[in-house]
Amino acid sequence: MLSLAAMLAVLSYASPASAELKFGGDAAIRLRGSFTDSELNNVHTDNEDDLLFQYRVRLKAAADLGSGYFFKTMIQSEEDAKGAAVAGGWAGVGNGNVGAYNLEISNFYFGRMMEESHYMIGRLPLNSFNNPIFDIALYPVPGALPITGAPIVRFTGSSITAVDVPVATYNFDRIFGLNYGTKVGGGDLNATLVVFDNAVGDDYSATDLKGNGLFNDGYALHLAYKTTIGNVTFEPQAIITLTDGNGSNYLNVSPNTFGANLTIPAGKAKIGLSGFYTVCDDSDGARVTQRDPANPSNIAAYAPAHVDYSGYLLRLKGEVGPFMAWIDYNQTDDNTVGNEAEYDNLFVWAQYNFKVYESAMGTFSLTPTVRYRASGQDQFGVEKDYSQLRTELYATVTF
Repeated sequence: MLSLAAMLAVLSYASPASAELKFGGDAAIRLRGSFTDSELNNVHTDNEDDLLFQYRVRLKAAADLGSGYFFKTMIQSEEDAKGAAVAGGWAGVGNGNVGAYNLEISNFYFGRMMEESHYMIGRLPLNSFNNPIFDIALYPVPGALPITGAPIVRFTGSSITAVDVPVATYNFDRIFGLNYGTKVGGGDLNATLVVFDNAVGDDYSATDLKGNGLFNDGYALHLAYKTTIGNVTFEPQAIITLTDGNGSNYLNVSPNTFGANLTIPAGKAKIGLSGFYTVCDDSDGARVTQRDPANPSNIAAYAPAHVDYSGYLLRLKGEVGPFMAWIDYNQTDDNTVGNEAEYDNLFVWAQYNFKVYESAMGTFSLTPTVRYRASGQDQFGVEKDYSQLRTELYATVTF
């Protein structure tokens, strides 16, 4: 009895079993030179040169719960001390906020990996840097960054376009959703129920134009099938809108997007081809005209409209060893009454990665990068052109 009592006493202080938790991440410094130029009807109107010192820290954790169950998360800076978003997590030196940045749970998801299938739920990473379907789906028409108390300016130097990785930059390359994947034939089929926005409203509301009760939120279904034909990787995809959603330019709209990524090996090189098309024809939509001065994320006014636009994005990408480059071309025709315009965007990204140090515990690398965007708008006989050249040097440590 005494021996049993002693054993129970020892067990009462024993730690319960816990999942193995692994930590990692990266830290980077970015030196950027930015050179912009604007024209109106082929007449030079403005230019701006700037040198930026930026930094970013991302902390990652992963837990293996056994039997295929897992949890993953990433923490990074997404807001400054005043609550303003920090694009891409790249905090800048200056503006009185040096060192005053808030860490956020940027993404997290958990689920189970099985032999023939898997499922996961949470704030899912998109890998939109290499897959531009969400870029053309969410930013087909250029939209300005929210300006407190000011109307939306539809085409300015700070416009968010379908090119220049907008989802990775402004949406932090993540989206809330429920994903299920399984093997079908010789490939992998993935279906993700996506929640684009959480719109709260009555069953009928003048502000929301129309009510959908429990389905005021913006839902979509992302379908992707990845297979190999010979030595070519083929991945057709589609984003099908299930309920009306709100964007930076239009409200209560249901666009649909589809296309494919193609990867072709060529000796030591790899060639990528991407093509995606988006279309929206919604008679019950609305144009965004102004945002709430107290909260730029809230719509303060709207204009009912038959929203009608279509656009495409094409990408040609090449990789050889540490060198990578791609060129994007996007064109969107907006036929919405009062907003009729044609938009063109050309974008080039080129980089070379130098591995200064590499070991089993981490790496240190330098990556010189060139980014160039040329954007044009033709609206009501007025032509606006904007170009931006960015020269960047990344110093990155992974651990």
